[in-house]
Amino acid sequence: MQSRIGVCSWSLRPTSPEDLAQKVRAVGLDAIQLALDPLRTGAWPTAQTVATLGAAGIGIRSGMLAMRGEDYTSLESIRRTGGLRPDEYWSDNLAAVEANATIVAQLGLKLVTFHAGFIPHERGDPLRAVLGERVRAVADRLAGVGARVGLETGQETADHLLGFLEELQHPAVGVNFDPANMILYGRGDPVAALRALSAHVVQVHVKDAVPAATPGTWGREVPVGTGAVDWPGFFTVLRQAAFSGDLMIEREAGDTRSGDIDAARRRVATWIGQPEGSEH
Repeated sequence: MQSRIGVCSWSLRPTSPEDLAQKVRAVGLDAIQLALDPLRTGAWPTAQTVATLGAAGIGIRSGMLAMRGEDYTSLESIRRTGGLRPDEYWSDNLAAVEANATIVAQLGLKLVTFHAGFIPHERGDPLRAVLGERVRAVADRLAGVGARVGLETGQETADHLLGFLEELQHPAVGVNFDPANMILYGRGDPVAALRALSAHVVQVHVKDAVPAATPGTWGREVPVGTGAVDWPGFFTVLRQAAFSGDLMIEREAGDTRSGDIDAARRRVATWIGQPEGSEH
């Protein structure tokens, strides 16, 4: 596999572009998926961010959109508020997409990922059609600046997401596959899900988890290689699919994130057969 190993910027909880650059280099990486909201809001000036990361030899490989109003307190709260689902925030989220599209164009990004929100399983459900229209609107805007979109996995089973993609029939819409999310949301075996969706996968989030002890509650995120993801099986499917997209390490829990990300980098390099410390 010739995939690039990187890290999701938000995993390192950076306070500035300079802090991000230092933390990325400290974990032995030179590629990131960048959260776009700090640039959109002006908290991080775009030119300064690009210059700082460039000077550190760090490539911005993709972007991430966050949606207003998302509440991850419980599975029920995120079901109601996740992604593009809430009507009360749709106009705000679309305006944010418009602003972020300008930044995506400035950065020359070819991929942006986000959570669509819980997609109703029944094809005749009116909300399913609404979400389809909203995903198309986002994808159309980003395709207009040369970028594809990747829908984050986990909130649907692989079969349900595959059906939704088949309904959309949008050439700019793919899948950002996160195996841990399949476990955290209780949506099926990650390896089987990857096999079903592999033709649509444009990027992978390298993250691990263990299932919930009580049905209907969250699973628990753990360091890569210590959870329920069958990583050898996972990478076998990627190789069989001739996947060459990026592998972005994501760590959203714990207080030893840099150490966990560094350990994940070493494990991933071993699993995909890249020499320790190699850059691609």
